[in-house]
Amino acid sequence: MALEIERKFLVRSDAWRADAGEASGLRQCYLATTDKASIRVRVIDDAAGRLTIKSSNTGVERAEFEYTVPVDEALAMMTLSVGTPIEKVRHSVLVDGFVWEVDVFEGGNAGLIIAEVELEQADQEIVIPDWIGTEVTGDPKYYNSNLTFVPFSSWT
Repeated sequence: MALEIERKFLVRSDAWRADAGEASGLRQCYLATTDKASIRVRVIDDAAGRLTIKSSNTGVERAEFEYTVPVDEALAMMTLSVGTPIEKVRHSVLVDGFVWEVDVFEGGNAGLIIAEVELEQADQEIVIPDWIGTEVTGDPKYYNSNLTFVPFSSWT
């Protein structure tokens, strides 16, 4: 089984931009969400498509299965989606040997910036950069599958 081990944090400053490398524009939609899993289709830089099935359990570890699909098929699948599309720019930031993915959300989630770091083990030690704020790992309201239904702009 494919396993994603990831911690997720809010970003509290723009200091990460000094070390930012590659950036990609992401658009993603959800084809289905249940209490067990979500099925997502993503288009990256209008050039690549991915279909992902991810377990809905909260915490650091989640089952994740991801498949490459032709971009034209990914775009066609998006017409079958539920909720509002998620739009964001993902920046890669290398810190102490770890690649942090900083997602700057757009559209209905504009103003939200989340950093994620993937780990090899759930208890793996990491150095938290100064620009990192509150940890939101396991908080379902920050899952993209929930942001599609309750966007950040609607929070009070």
